[in-house]
Amino acid sequence: MRRISRRTRLSQAAVAVAVVVVAAAGCGETSNESSGGDTESGSGSGYKGKGIGLAYDIGGRGDQSFNDAAYSGFEKARKEFKIGGNDIEPSDGESDADKVQRLTQMAKAGYNPIVGVGYIYAPAVKEVAAKYPKITFAVIDDAQVQAKNVADMVFAEEQASYLAGVAAAKATKKDHVGFIGGVDIPLIHKFEDGFVQGVKSVDPKIEIESRYLTEKPEDGGFSNPSMGKEAASGQVEAGADVIYHAAGLSGQGVIQEAAAQKVWAIGVDSDQYKQKALAASKDWILGSALKDVGGAVYEVTKSVVDGKPLSGEHRGDLKSGGVGFADSNPKYKEMTDVVEAVNKAKEDIVSGTVTVKTD
Repeated sequence: MRRISRRTRLSQAAVAVAVVVVAAAGCGETSNESSGGDTESGSGSGYKGKGIGLAYDIGGRGDQSFNDAAYSGFEKARKEFKIGGNDIEPSDGESDADKVQRLTQMAKAGYNPIVGVGYIYAPAVKEVAAKYPKITFAVIDDAQVQAKNVADMVFAEEQASYLAGVAAAKATKKDHVGFIGGVDIPLIHKFEDGFVQGVKSVDPKIEIESRYLTEKPEDGGFSNPSMGKEAASGQVEAGADVIYHAAGLSGQGVIQEAAAQKVWAIGVDSDQYKQKALAASKDWILGSALKDVGGAVYEVTKSVVDGKPLSGEHRGDLKSGGVGFADSNPKYKEMTDVVEAVNKAKEDIVSGTVTVKTD
């Protein structure tokens, strides 16, 4: 049996260079008032808020993954309910105090609901929600806030990642696959845990490369495609011919390098085969482990517009459709053995025959 390689990280020097690159690019904090932002109520409803407030995670809008998934729900809800909206980018190297200020500004302006995209917003949501009990807040990927006016929107990422692992194991020609995580944190470990179990369910002898780009989010693990490209290059050189990433914006580099090396990539959160920024690489995107972040944003907004705001923990899994596996690539659909294996794995998880475990 081949041994699964230990988690490795980029060298400190590489991280330092990447941080300089990110700082030089600098997204800054921007506030984009969406069209219809002055609308005071939804069509035919008793809604009295100014619209949806959306605060992006690291990498911001345009990552073709996590944040863009949130934006899709933001836009769908805004248009369907005819309400306004304000989506704001994060600043480089910002503190929790910056997030508190951002959410507070939205609350003062009358936005309802206000959604923090990513677990990093949990402390800020907890603090600001306590000061504005009549406004509904939501935080994506964290279930620790637990307040009456807060919806904790979480997902079974390990289940979607298990399907990615099955697909990778069935598609590899070298019995060697890879996983690249953006940041070495428990949330991303869930993606790796599910992926590894999915691979092993097909063939425990398949070798798995595993690499995390940075130890901390502020070091660029979720926001630097160059880091992703370098990590993917290393895994291909080591022998991997299918690479699954959970690295946000950095994942663009993973996919682009995989395509350049003519090996399979598996995307995350959004259906990355359909992303315009990755059109040149899409033929090598085997599929994507989906997480319906957009659906979560939409459902929270709908609950507020309907006058029945969500609160407490809400978990999306395979059974509810909160997570899944995208099969948009026609080449994937032609690989009948892969498709059948992934579909069978999904059925087994939904039925309870298979339980995907996480540390």
